[in-house]
Amino acid sequence: MTEPANPPVAFKAILAYAKPHKGTLLLGGLLATGGSIVGLAQPLAATALVDRLSNDKPLAAILIGLTALVLIGATLSALGSFVLERTAESVVRAARTQLISRILRLKVSEVERTEPGDLMARVTSDTTLLRQVTTHSMVNAFTGSITVIGSVILMAFMDLVLLSVTAIAVVTVSLSFAFVMPKIRKATTAAQAAVGDMGSSLERVLGALRTVKASGAEEREERKLAKAADEAWHQGVRVAKWGAVAGTSAWLTVQISFLAVLGVGGARVASGATDVATLVGFLLFLFYLLYPLGQLVQAVKELQVGSAAISRIQAVEDMAAEPHKELTRMVPAPGSAAVAFRDVEFAYRPELAVHHGVSFAIPSGGMTAFVGPSGAGKSTVFSLIERFYEPTAGKVLLDGKDVRDWPLADLRAAIGYVEQDAPVLSGTLRENLTFAAPQATEDEIHDVLRRTRLEALIARLPDGLETVVGHRGSRLSGGERQRVAIARALLRKPRLLLLDEATSQLDAVNELALRDVIADVASTTTVLVVAHRLSTVTMADRIIVMEAGKVRAMGSHTDLISVDALYAELAATQFLTAA
Repeated sequence: MTEPANPPVAFKAILAYAKPHKGTLLLGGLLATGGSIVGLAQPLAATALVDRLSNDKPLAAILIGLTALVLIGATLSALGSFVLERTAESVVRAARTQLISRILRLKVSEVERTEPGDLMARVTSDTTLLRQVTTHSMVNAFTGSITVIGSVILMAFMDLVLLSVTAIAVVTVSLSFAFVMPKIRKATTAAQAAVGDMGSSLERVLGALRTVKASGAEEREERKLAKAADEAWHQGVRVAKWGAVAGTSAWLTVQISFLAVLGVGGARVASGATDVATLVGFLLFLFYLLYPLGQLVQAVKELQVGSAAISRIQAVEDMAAEPHKELTRMVPAPGSAAVAFRDVEFAYRPELAVHHGVSFAIPSGGMTAFVGPSGAGKSTVFSLIERFYEPTAGKVLLDGKDVRDWPLADLRAAIGYVEQDAPVLSGTLRENLTFAAPQATEDEIHDVLRRTRLEALIARLPDGLETVVGHRGSRLSGGERQRVAIARALLRKPRLLLLDEATSQLDAVNELALRDVIADVASTTTVLVVAHRLSTVTMADRIIVMEAGKVRAMGSHTDLISVDALYAELAATQFLTAA
């Protein structure tokens, strides 16, 4: 669980979020302060009213003045509240935009260490907590302090003895705050973490809903989700408990002070040390203190809550991200790209080494197939070329230059990549096809549809290219999703095309058609394929055999079948069913 930020660090971060909105915050604060200052005059007016009642003086003027004060104070407070609420929404929007931008640029390794549902909770619920803390908490702390200080000064002029009685009660409750506030901060951090865990659990189930249903695991997963919801409830109740303690303490302060002032003040009126009008005015000030004291308590409580949210948001900011803006841009070479690995070593984790000195050179153009047992490191080759990960030793070269020296946007613009599970995003078919090439023309789109045998699918769909494909392409078959992913990569017109088992779910007819497309693409583009089908492998210009994170052999199908025992075994077993 993320540790809550300490209050000074949290306050510094809060100021950073609020700084772009300092103008509207100042306006809202001035309006709210104006309402508080006008409110301070109300007990004084009420004291004058009691005095006039005691001396049979005219009341009309003072009643009109008191009414005007109430209306002016309410208007200023309402305007200040609106300005602050609007600013609060702006703060949340900015925080979410910044956080989304950061998450999208995190390194793949960082994202894989974090549950997606937890990241979503940080964008949604954690940023929502900033709404109050970046606006109301700061303004309330300021206006509440002004009101309390002003009230105390006026109360001191009225009666120092009664003020001393009030101060004792206030100091007593302040000590209780020092005990309660850290507990609120810790409870809020735990509550937000529990919400993130619940989101992760739900995302896990929804991502494999068919498997869950097919396995008859609904009740088991329901119990797991219910357990996560129970934990979120439990932590939320802890926050509510300590929040109630803090709020009740402030209310008790005023009530106890009222009783003490009433008792001591009544005795002073009876002894002649003060008059009834002063006692009434003092009691009104005491009741008037209830709201600003509540503001201060709320501000301190929100700071604790905000520090919990900020610690989770800052944790994302501290994750390693890919470079966003790079000052230099390389001019890509025309035509297809050449790829080389030089003594590349790589480990996902210290205990999970994948490559152990991988070396090979692939000239530009043509098709190269990677084969080998599961876990040999074939797909990792593609991840290193795309710079999803970086080698722990050695070099990955594109056109003779280390991929780490390429501006990342330029590197990936030269590559078309079809992942192993051929993901399709929620949205329309057109949006998926043009995802990597948003400027593609209608002619280019229809040409790619023809080449990937998707024309029949488009004709069958109710809205053609504008048909919504569902969550993760749920309305398409596995083979259709693969063809859409391949079409998307081809529409990018890459210099290097990476196909990670891109034909595994295609039927024989569509695979044959797609083989022709790949052969055609390989005449102008370098194509690298991870394949488990003999029909795909035999059409390659060269085959690289990998085993246990090393390159075992390299050559044509005819050469390898006779000189490499592992390849011969794979061809006779794993590939044979697809021949």
